[in-house]
Amino acid sequence: MAQTSNAASSTQSAFQRIMLAVDDSEATLRAAEYTKALFAGRAQIRLVTVAQNPRTLFPLGATAQGFLAAAREEIIGDARAALAKIEAIFAGIELEFGLVDLSVHHGNTADALLDTASHWNADLLVMGMRHHHGLLRWIEGTVSEPVARRATCSLLLVPEDSRVPTDRPPMRMVFALDGSACSLAGLRTGLKIAGPDTRLRTIYVVDRAVHLFDGGAADMLETAYLDQGCAAIERATHICSDQGCIADTAVIKTHRSHDDVPHAIVRDAAEWNADLVVLGTHGRRGIERWLLGSVAARTVRLVDTPILLARSGETAAD
Repeated sequence: MAQTSNAASSTQSAFQRIMLAVDDSEATLRAAEYTKALFAGRAQIRLVTVAQNPRTLFPLGATAQGFLAAAREEIIGDARAALAKIEAIFAGIELEFGLVDLSVHHGNTADALLDTASHWNADLLVMGMRHHHGLLRWIEGTVSEPVARRATCSLLLVPEDSRVPTDRPPMRMVFALDGSACSLAGLRTGLKIAGPDTRLRTIYVVDRAVHLFDGGAADMLETAYLDQGCAAIERATHICSDQGCIADTAVIKTHRSHDDVPHAIVRDAAEWNADLVVLGTHGRRGIERWLLGSVAARTVRLVDTPILLARSGETAAD
């Protein structure tokens, strides 16, 4: 039976220092709309853009210094124009600004955004993202994917092709749980941005796509996952109750073959008509990041709604 949140809108924002990554793409416009809808007037917002190093775009010899200088001026002018375009969306709202010139700071766009977010002590980084598939993805690549893998603050990604409106706060939020303290911390964070009329849903996915075990062992593993899922949902229900809200709950299963947890999360979100997916992530680095962060990274590639990767604050050295 469908249930609705009865929590009052929280006066304590989950995030106080919001950094919005800016470029000249449609994806950034969607991300800016969403940032304004969620946080304008309730948090400090900083717009940051990165001007590329023309030498990496035009690897010419020393005789082309005049051309490179002109190209740099044009690139910085374009970056400032992108900032001004996004500033107009926030008309009347106090903002901070940052422009990182890679001709001076070197590195790449992902490094520049991560370093800036860290130095500014951002607790949320917002980015638009464009989904690329097949050969185009390898040729062009994206900035959002490496940032999603390496960010140590929470990350809100807004797809350019989002199937839901981005000019209003979310009304139907899905929280994907895995039983860990990190996913429950993500639930607590997400509840702070839910409004009094926001519908909530917590899910746990049982991965039945097991290929390394015989039937008996697979059944035992599935039973263990079911028990873990029921325990995770019960803990989530208590957290929601403590916050004065209620949520739909479900333990769902992947298909036996040709399926995985990220696809199951995105499929359930689409069937329930969710407009924001929330995953709690650990923010670790090194080998643990690759093992434990793979579900979040693959979910990011699939979603057609905004997705919040809520960091627990737990970190570990490389």
